[in-house]
This record gives sequence, C-alpha cells and structure tokens, in this order.
Amino acid sequence: MTKSTPFRIDRRQALGLIGASAASSVLPRTGWGASHDATEMVRAHGYSFYGDLQYPADYAHWGYVNPDAPRGGEIVIGARGTFDGFNRWAWRGNPETNSGVVAESLFGEMPWGGGLPADSITDSYCLVAREVEYPEDQSWVTFHLRDDVTFRNGAQVTAKDVVFTHNLFLEQGIRSYARSVGERVIGAEVIDELTCKFTFAEGISRRSLISQVGGSPIFSEDWYKETGERLDEPSVLSPMASGPYQVADYEFNRYVVYERNPNYWGWDHPANKGRFNFDRVRFEYFADDTAEFEAFKAGVTNFRTEGSTKRWATGYDFPAVERGDVVRETIPDETAPNNSGIIFNTTRAPLDNRNIRHALSLAFNFEWVRESLQFSLTTQRKSYVEGQDWEAKGIPEGAELEFLQSLGDVVPPEMLTEEAVLPHTSNPRNPIDRRNKRAGLALLEAEGWTLDASGKLVNADGEQMSLNFLVISTWDDVRKASIETYVRTLQDWGIAVDAATVDSAQGQQRFLDKDYDVIHTRILTFASAGTGLQQLFGSETAVVSSYNPSALQSPMVDAIIEAALATTTREDEIIALTALDRALRWERIQVPEGFVAEYWTAQYDMFEHPADLPPYALGVLDFWWMNEDKHKALKDRGVLK
Repeated sequence: MTKSTPFRIDRRQALGLIGASAASSVLPRTGWGASHDATEMVRAHGYSFYGDLQYPADYAHWGYVNPDAPRGGEIVIGARGTFDGFNRWAWRGNPETNSGVVAESLFGEMPWGGGLPADSITDSYCLVAREVEYPEDQSWVTFHLRDDVTFRNGAQVTAKDVVFTHNLFLEQGIRSYARSVGERVIGAEVIDELTCKFTFAEGISRRSLISQVGGSPIFSEDWYKETGERLDEPSVLSPMASGPYQVADYEFNRYVVYERNPNYWGWDHPANKGRFNFDRVRFEYFADDTAEFEAFKAGVTNFRTEGSTKRWATGYDFPAVERGDVVRETIPDETAPNNSGIIFNTTRAPLDNRNIRHALSLAFNFEWVRESLQFSLTTQRKSYVEGQDWEAKGIPEGAELEFLQSLGDVVPPEMLTEEAVLPHTSNPRNPIDRRNKRAGLALLEAEGWTLDASGKLVNADGEQMSLNFLVISTWDDVRKASIETYVRTLQDWGIAVDAATVDSAQGQQRFLDKDYDVIHTRILTFASAGTGLQQLFGSETAVVSSYNPSALQSPMVDAIIEAALATTTREDEIIALTALDRALRWERIQVPEGFVAEYWTAQYDMFEHPADLPPYALGVLDFWWMNEDKHKALKDRGVLK
C-alpha cells in the first residue's frame, strides 16, 4: 500500500476541477460571504456559501499558524521520475510536478497544494483581490484588486492580466476545463485597471463559480505577448506570476530549487503570516523509490512523507534513526482517504460492462495484500467519501430514497432495495481465493466468457480476454507487488494481461490519453456539490478529463450531480452526495484498496510545526519551519550532506 499517487493532480496542475475537491486537502469553496436580503449586494473580504466567514475582515493570521515562525533554511525532498519543463498547465510533455507554485489567485490558496484556509471547507479569502462583490443570485461577480500586487519581474498585476489568463485557459487549457468553464462563465471583462467582472450563464447552478474564477492562477499578459509562450505547449520557462516562490536552479531530471522571492509583494499580508518559512525548497529526483529512500538515509534529502507500509514497518532501522538524528511522527489525518485502487477504463470493451467489472473486482484479494504486503497496517476503504457524513450505508431510506426515486428510470430498481455496495471478502491465506474465483467466472460466463480446453477465458468467437495494465516504473515496490498479485490471479482465471512497466514520461502521456484498460491510481474525493463533480464523474467530459480515470459515463451519476447542484441547503446537499457515493459504488468502476488514517513523516530533527495542526492539511511546505540551531548541530556532526 502507498499513500502516494502516480501523478500529482491538483487544481494548479491543469485548472481542472471547478468547485470540487481535488484532493482530500483541496476542498470546495462555495457560497455567501456576508448577510444579505433579497435585494442586497454582497461586498466582503471573502466568500462562503454557508453562514458567515470564519475569519473577520481584520484577521491577523490563520488560527493554526505560528505567526512568529522563523524564516530561513532549506528543506530537501525526494521526488521520482523525470521532468522536461516548468509549464505545469501544458497538456503535453512532463512538467516539473511542483512548478505551479509560482502562481497566485484572486482568492488565497496553498500553492504547494491545498485549500486556504486549512481549517475550513467553506471559506475563501481575498489575496490578490482586496474585495469581492456579487448579487444574491450570483449571476455575476466583481473583484476589486489590490494596488500593490506585482509579478516577480516587478510589473503590477492588473485586471487585464486576470481576464487575459481566464481567456488563455479557455483557448489553450485542458479540454475538459475549457469546455466546462466556457459553458458556465459567459463573460469576463475589465472594468478598470483594478476591477474585473465575470458573468455566469443563466439556467445553471452557480454553486462554486465564484470560487472557480477567484481561484484561477493569474499570469502576465505582457510576458506572454513578449515571449510568444503558449499555455498548451511544454516550456523550460516558468510562467510570469506573482507567487512567493520562484525557480532558482535546476538540472533536468535531477533536481529543481524553488526559492522565496525577496521582492514578493505579500510577505506582510495576514493570509501569509507564519507561512512560506523555508528560504529554499529543493526537490531531488530519483529513478525509483529505493534510490530515493537511500538518499534520505544518507542525508541527501532531509524530509519525507512515507507512503509505503512495508518501509514504515521495517525500513527505519538505520543509524540516524537509532541516534535520534532522524525522527518519525504519526499525525492524525482527518480528511477522507484517497480513493486509491484498481480502476477500469469503462470506454474499453469488455470493461464497458458493469457485470464484467464486478467479476474482475473479485480477483483482488485485499486481505492477502494487507497481511502479506502491508504489514496489517491498512483498513479497506468502503466508500468514495470514507468516514464522512455523506458516506452511503445500508439500504437507501427516508430522504435519500425519495431523492433517488425522484430521478426516475436512470436509477436501477435494485439499487433502491439493496444495501450499498461493499468490498468483497477474501481468504488471506492464499492470493487466489477459490470462492471468489468461482463467483467471478460465473459472472463472466453469464456475459459470454467461458474457459476453453486450454484454460483460456474466451468469448463466443474464441478470442481470449486481454487486458493492458498501465504500470509506471517509479511506483514503489509494495504497489507493484500488489498489482503483480492481482495480475497473476487474472492470469490464473485465463485472462491475458500485459503489465509491462513504462517510464514516467510515457506513463504520464498514456494516463492523459487514457491509453490503458486498467490502472492503479486514485479518484478524488468530494465534500460539496460543486460543478467540478462533472469533471470527476460526468459523461460530458469523461473521455478528455484527467480527473476521471475510469472515463465513467453514467446517466444515473449525471442525474445525481445535476440534482445535487440544484440543492439550496447543506442538508439536501448531503443527501445528494450520499446518493452519489452509493451510485459510484454500484457502478463498480474501482476496486478499493486500503488506507491509513494518519500522515507518516520522517525528518532530520530540525523541523518544527504548530502544536495544533489544522484538520485539512499537513502543510509541511506551507506552515512548518526550520530550527536553525538544530540544523547547525546536524551539519557540524556531518549528519547532513
């Protein structure tokens, strides 16, 4: 089991999700920002759909940061794979994973990944903007920009840059984003130098649209015109933006260093107090996870978030740990776990058949994987929103049943009377569970697939079932071993499986092109009915959305999302989200794997963090800091390189 993912997918990567959670720590921002009546205009320092903003207009800093945290030092983290540029938003190529950190938005974000603030799932606060204004029906929104925001080249950030960037993403951004936003945001205009307005389409849910336009990166129009750069093309240049970090040094496929911009405009902004404390953030690239871990043991890197259960259980017995120079922490993770597991590409036959997906799911033996590969440290995930109030349980009843019945024939009758789909159980003593094999082969036979005399699973034309499993060479050993176990079981069933590994660049492109039958990755979790749900699970953008690895196209799921977007209370929203979880599980697009409800960190004993961490982010690169005295002591003893 690993808590890491094959590709870092967040909103800054490709501006993909409109108002939906992009990670457990990236949460939707929707709604009202101040009290109002039917005719009142809202002018506020932020935006929240449910109730008043948590922080007042004169807040000094976020409640979870240390506003007096010292600034300085370098944190060095390992990364795997390769990179060939710094345009994180390009559709082609293999850009450096963290290169979106250079950009900022009208609303504040956590540039290394996550929603801001990290102690709320409903609030957004102005950053580049000083104030947001909108009518009760949210048919449009106006942002009033600060007059002291500058790009890293010193040029002022103006409303024309905001509108230019919005249009740039529509013209050159990823297809699912351009299609979804273009249909919903029908106007973007410059009112004056520091004021811009966005107008939204009629007859649609406007839930999350203010958050979307307020959370989009802002680039320099002049820089794009002067350089001739394109958003959709790979580039060695970092887009001109206004963020607190900039690219300082790099060697392709070996390392990249981001340094704090000494001329950053926002160091004294209350949203930034106690944050961005490291002078330099360095990523060292390695070919695989073994080399990455050896570098940490040698002091080449100095911090890691551990994702391997095997390594957490057995790997931390080297001298630096025994001396106390390396410390480990187990930190509670209150967010819903990553929806990691084996995912079927539903556009590929025979995986376009739900019953076949169900059958192939039975070949995965979680219990054996947990005991044999994961040191019994994981819990199997049941739901796409595990542990949340909107996790579907049992048979639908009450308000949820009424909601599902209101959708009509798109909801299968059996889903109204059966319990929510749960993972099957398996014999932990043998990776090939004979009971599940019999059940799986029976399901396959009902769909026209039978075993021939040689033991091959064939259709009526005698063609053997054949699957291509996309596996990336940089994935950790436990993940690969889990995949290999599943593949061997499928082969035992008579299925031909190609699971040859590919390098990270080829794997990234195949992932984006959906050039696979099966993949082990994640589907993002959700906490609100933002329109980004349509990019996660909707039919309209299924084939082109990088957030929908199963390419799910389900009229039932589409109907649930549309109904969820029309809800006006949190109570009704939770009912709709519960129905969505139930429907996704019924579709059987993923075989769920295990999760660990904790962050596992290992670091050389020189990093510190607030005593009370926020519920929705670990925030290592955001609000942790370095103790210089401890760092010096480690250097003096030759512990660190």
